[in-house]
Amino acid sequence: MASANTPSDGPAGPAGLVVGVDSGGSGLRIALADAATGTVLDGSASREPVRTGPAGISASHFLEQVLPSVRALAGPFGGRPVLAAAVGAAGLATLGDELRAVLPGALAEAWGVRRLALAADAVTAYAGALGQRPGAVVAGGTGMIALGTDLAAWRRADGWGHLLGDCGSGAWIGRAGLEAAMRAHDGRRGGSAALLDRAEKLFGPVAGLPAALYPRTDRPAVLASFAPEVGRCAPEDPVAADILARAGAHIAEAAGAVCPAGSGAVVALTGGIFRMGDPLLVPLRAALGELLPDARTVEAAGDPLAGAVSLASALATGTLRLPEDPSLLRLFGDGAP
Repeated sequence: MASANTPSDGPAGPAGLVVGVDSGGSGLRIALADAATGTVLDGSASREPVRTGPAGISASHFLEQVLPSVRALAGPFGGRPVLAAAVGAAGLATLGDELRAVLPGALAEAWGVRRLALAADAVTAYAGALGQRPGAVVAGGTGMIALGTDLAAWRRADGWGHLLGDCGSGAWIGRAGLEAAMRAHDGRRGGSAALLDRAEKLFGPVAGLPAALYPRTDRPAVLASFAPEVGRCAPEDPVAADILARAGAHIAEAAGAVCPAGSGAVVALTGGIFRMGDPLLVPLRAALGELLPDARTVEAAGDPLAGAVSLASALATGTLRLPEDPSLLRLFGDGAP
């Protein structure tokens, strides 16, 4: 059988299919694509996130969702074989042991798949945004992580969760905005009457917010839900504008920590937090210009699901250039270590 880095079906590429999966906190998305070109042929989505248990991300729950969906998607394509698959999963680096132990055998049995990549969602975000060129990607949503590579190794910054990091993320911005609202409620310096008004419209009287927020298990998402309010207030409110300026500085610092050295480096921003627009992007770009004067900011070419598809296609055609890493990107199958 061919090695993991050489095509198996001649120079024209394999006449088969690949599967890309994006598994995150809001659900699971699947794409079926042509192996040779990476062109997506069909897809499906579930709003049910894969469960996490004592052993980490549940392989059985993952398979319960993915196997029937892929069977249905592949049905119209005349029995073309699935040559490779790539799974990007939130929490894989720390919670992925069960997936790494179970999925290679289970997918080989179900599909006869020859090659499998299991990747942290930051890696599929990188592959979707920049493909297989060196650079840095900042993925910002409820949380925030920066990932960079020179194609020899990966560098990561932040992504440590809302208690220890995720600086500049939606949860970080939302928490800072709510703190400014509480300061205004108390009459302390640094408060914002505009943010206090927004907080009370969204959550009710802020004196009751601690009791309502602290027992919740989805605290990061609740905090992040206030970030858009900070963005709406920023053009007229200096406190909100300062929060976003500080967020931009944090994001730029994370990008600077992982971006490969040298001229010609590229940085891409991907994720919902950047849809806030100029109130965040203007100070962020200014901070990037100071920290990474030789780097060029580019638009993300695609999302994490597109990144999973591109990884699977590269595996199938023997063109994968992104580096392996024990926790971020593991390859299984022909020729894999």
